[in-house]
Amino acid sequence: MSASNTATVDVVLPCLDEARALPWVLERIPPGWRAIVVDNGSGDGSGDLARDLGATVVEEPRRGFGAACHTGLMAARSEIVCFCDCDASLDPGLLPALVREVAEGRADLMLGRRRPQGHGAWPLHARAGNLVLAGMLRRRTGLRLRDLGPMRAARREALLGLDLTDRRSGYPLQMVVRAADAGWRIRETDVPYRPRTGKSKVTGTWRGTWHTVHDMRAVLAQPPLTKTREAGGL
Repeated sequence: MSASNTATVDVVLPCLDEARALPWVLERIPPGWRAIVVDNGSGDGSGDLARDLGATVVEEPRRGFGAACHTGLMAARSEIVCFCDCDASLDPGLLPALVREVAEGRADLMLGRRRPQGHGAWPLHARAGNLVLAGMLRRRTGLRLRDLGPMRAARREALLGLDLTDRRSGYPLQMVVRAADAGWRIRETDVPYRPRTGKSKVTGTWRGTWHTVHDMRAVLAQPPLTKTREAGGL
């Protein structure tokens, strides 16, 4: 994919009861890109609303952030795939900047470093959990990332080659760990982080944050794959 040809990008949007946020999110998908909304068992009509708004909707009945993300990855067909939360905390309109870094060969995996905008955008306990995980990641891989945020971009075939297995909250971290083990160039860039629409299912409470950290610690405890895979074509 050339720097000027980024029209065939799929954006995976894991979704659980996000009907209030969907219109804002989907109207900010870049023109020509495909939004893949992965309905993770919503009870508020999110799936039907997303279809009405023009998104491709994939059902994933197994609850779990990783399950939804990986189902979206499997449904994607574009050369480059993006991931973004579906709660209006992150603006999909910022994704072209991440995609450009991958398309032009400066990075294999681009991450959006969340920069809170406004009161309540990133609760203290969630930030604390993120800092703990960033430190653990540095000790495990040597990467000096400041965030493990959900906005990211990479090549689809390379992502599939990582053989990601986590289907819970550890999925984003496992992606970074296995990419690092495979020698990928991993970069991050600042992105505004707004207060989410609706209630968080993962890090909205101390208990949710604890469960997330628990899942991610299990990922960090896994040994490196015996056969690393390169991000081919980058």
